[in-house]
This record gives sequence, C-alpha cells and structure tokens, in this order.
Amino acid sequence: MTATPELPEFADDDAGQTRDPQFATTLARGIDILLAYRVGESLLANKDFAERTGLSRPTVARLTHTLTTLGYLRRDAAQGKYRLGAAVLTAGYSLLAGMHVRQIAHPLMKALGNKLGGAVSLGLRDRISMVYVETARSTDLLRYTPDIGATLPILTTAMGRAWLCRAPARERDETLNRLKLADPEGYARFAAQFARIRSAFEQNGFCSCRAEWREDVYAFAVPLSRALDGRLFVVNCAIPAQQKTFAALEREAAPLLVELVQELEARLGMR
Repeated sequence: MTATPELPEFADDDAGQTRDPQFATTLARGIDILLAYRVGESLLANKDFAERTGLSRPTVARLTHTLTTLGYLRRDAAQGKYRLGAAVLTAGYSLLAGMHVRQIAHPLMKALGNKLGGAVSLGLRDRISMVYVETARSTDLLRYTPDIGATLPILTTAMGRAWLCRAPARERDETLNRLKLADPEGYARFAAQFARIRSAFEQNGFCSCRAEWREDVYAFAVPLSRALDGRLFVVNCAIPAQQKTFAALEREAAPLLVELVQELEARLGMR
C-alpha cells in the first residue's frame, strides 16, 4: 500500500478568480442569485438575495430585473418576490440529457437498490458540494429522499469522500481549499481523519459514512476509476440504519456497489 499523503496547507485567499482578467464578475453575480434558493424555498425577495450573496440592494435589483427579462426568474407581483423561471429547467435538462452515463447506470442502480432495500444514486461535484444526477430508490423508509439536483456536503458524506479519494490532486486540493474557507471547523474535523479515510479507500475501494450526515442512514460510495467527459462520477448507496448493523451492511452492500461500478465501466467502454 502506498503512503497516504497529508492534506496540503492552504493560504486563506479566495480572491484568485477576481484577479483573472477573463472572469466575468457580473455574470458570476447573476449565477449567485440563481443559486441563492435553498431546498423547499420557492419565493425570495431582493433583500434575501442581498443577504445571501453579500451584494448591494441596487446591484441585486438590476440582476433580478435582467434575470426576469431572460426567463430565469419570475416575479410574483402580489408578494414582490421572485420564483425560479422555466429557463433554469431548460438549461438543466440540456445538461442531464447529455449525460448518457445516467441511462446506462439506471437499470444497474435500480437492481441494486431493490436488492439492498435502499437508494442508489449517481453524482458529481459542483463547487463545494456533491449533486445527484440520477437516482433509483426502492424504499420509503428513508426520511431523506434523494432526487436529481439535490446537493449534499463533501466532507461528511460517503459520496463526497469517495470523490476526494479519487479526484486528481490539483482539483482535490483546490476543492479542499474552498471547503476550508467556507467551513474552517468542519474542515479541521475532516482533516484529522482524512489519512484514515484515504487509507481505507485504497485498501477496500469504497468510502463509507456511518450516520454522520444523517443519523438514520448508512451510506457507501464508489467513484469511477477515471473521469468521464471531464467529470468524475461517484455512485453511492444509502440504506436505512434500522435495517441491519453497520458492519453487516458494509459486508453486504459495499462489495455489490464495487461490482456495480465495475459493470458500469465495462458498459461505458472504460474497461
């Protein structure tokens, strides 16, 4: 087994993008407006956008007006607030439709979900989160229902940890830097155990999460062996914790998940 490298030390500097002459700040701010919505929210006012993005009210007003004109937001005149517009869905569908791995993976994921009585999902990294792009579930026992587009943290989930263990060093380090800046305490807790997580992954080929992110779920995750179309995909399996002990599920589910990823790679022509 190769030695597990330590986490790199990072400078507390997140201003690199603003020094890039090709970086379009106005466009980035508009995207931040669209990303301000949280799960379960349908309406936000300009003051909400300002608080969540750190932008001034006049800047927010110009951005929401432009986004509304383009169809990415829809204004509710009665409440003076904004909903996401249909153009957001159109853009997202174009992305999903181009991910042929979803169609190939789904029957494999569905079969494994049925066998284990859990939910099997396919995801990739989006900035400092993981996002589901396909999911198949076979149980109503999970209080958290995974769905396409749902995000989950990187440091405290099996999927996120599996991504970190497989990602190219530069991309991994850049992501860890952003995570450290966004959540110093969470990063410190993760850094203390990353060597153990990495070592276990190199030995077993999967990462696990024992009710850390959600107390009622045991999860296991396996990344593809390399990037596909420039993106590193990860497959995870979430199983209700009340079904069996963690050790029993790890013995049963993890090897099956490894086999699923191997079969998926074979069907994708990666083996």
